[in-house]
Amino acid sequence: MRGAWRGWIYALLCVVIAVCLAALSARFQFTADWSAGARASITAQSRSLLQQLHGPLVVTSYARPGSVRAKTRLLLDRYRRFKSDLQLRFIDPDLDPLATQAANITSDGQLVLTWHGRSQQVTQLDEQAFSDALVRLVRGGTQLVAFITGDGERDPAAAGAADLGNFVRQLSRRGVRALPLNLAEAAEVPRNTHLVVLASPQAALLPTSVQKLEDYVADGGSLLWLSEPGADALGLAPLARALDIKQLPGTLFDARGATAVGDPRLLVLTHYPAQAITDNFRLNTLFPQVAALATLPDSQWNVQPILQSSARSWNQIVSVDPVTAAFDPNAGELKGPLTFGYALGRLSPSPARNQQRVVVIGGGNFLSNAFLGNGGNLAFGERVFDWLLGDDALASVPPPAPDAVLKPSGADLGILTFGYLIGLPILLILLGLGIGWRRRRR
Repeated sequence: MRGAWRGWIYALLCVVIAVCLAALSARFQFTADWSAGARASITAQSRSLLQQLHGPLVVTSYARPGSVRAKTRLLLDRYRRFKSDLQLRFIDPDLDPLATQAANITSDGQLVLTWHGRSQQVTQLDEQAFSDALVRLVRGGTQLVAFITGDGERDPAAAGAADLGNFVRQLSRRGVRALPLNLAEAAEVPRNTHLVVLASPQAALLPTSVQKLEDYVADGGSLLWLSEPGADALGLAPLARALDIKQLPGTLFDARGATAVGDPRLLVLTHYPAQAITDNFRLNTLFPQVAALATLPDSQWNVQPILQSSARSWNQIVSVDPVTAAFDPNAGELKGPLTFGYALGRLSPSPARNQQRVVVIGGGNFLSNAFLGNGGNLAFGERVFDWLLGDDALASVPPPAPDAVLKPSGADLGILTFGYLIGLPILLILLGLGIGWRRRRR
């Protein structure tokens, strides 16, 4: 009898505990992401973007009832976890065609983000597309960036290995519009240009073109100058003097690069001098074939290094086989660490601008189509542009985590298909037959 009472008491306690847990789950909500790298949540980059959006963010989804709405809720719930005033509302395009047409909606599930009178559209339901729209909201409009052309510069729209097509395509998703500018044709740099990019010219610029760049800088314009080894023969010395920068002879060689990637001309960076561009930036980057830079004394600019080689580097002046290259002080070579990237700033001479910013880097290969996918090259390039465009908050956003998407080859897919659909069932059948045969023998 006493054992029966104990059983009833145990069952009653289990019921009470279950009821309490149900009540707690109804009143309190807790979400945790235990996946590797927190991949079930939004990235640190997206969370930092949300912190820049002060005030409610309204997301309108033009989607019919069904799976698209469920996918939208799932995506937005990940963002709402870090921004409680994010509002989501749905509009059925079939029930309200006028509102759909007024919003210029072209596909089912398209989103319209509204914040402080600004709006951006999202056509793809994933974190990358949504966070890119947040960048455009923070930026507040399209930024016009002029790429100098006509002198063998890297093409911002081409797919060649040395060109910048892939990088500029990424910038366009963040609200940057690239425009070609031939200074031999234009009377001056257009005044609505937010930034001018001089990307690795191969031929000497006309003196009038160099003068137009000097005038642009003197008027307070922002500039990104990607130089190259040997570029001091291209007639750009007046521009360098205006920036109080000079280029050292030769090409930077780094013994650490020889150890890491087998070529001393490939500089692998793991640490960066402190500056707004490099703040909280911890990704490795690869810089192929760069020239060292130096500053002139009594500079009128606030000059800060952003890229430096290691202590095992030097500027190789004499052309030699990279495998047998060695530091030679008798040839005028300098021992590292040597700076090959500077960020310059000063109070803008133009009353329309608060601060003038310039970045000079001794090589542009790191942003080319051939090398953009290495390490943090893309993220670093985006930070340079964000800083030059005055978006300091975006420049300090943590870089995105490395891509964790598995992309098997055709051969890998064939092996997986054969293994799971054919090989594994055959193996299980053989095991079953073997076990049955052994039992019959007993």
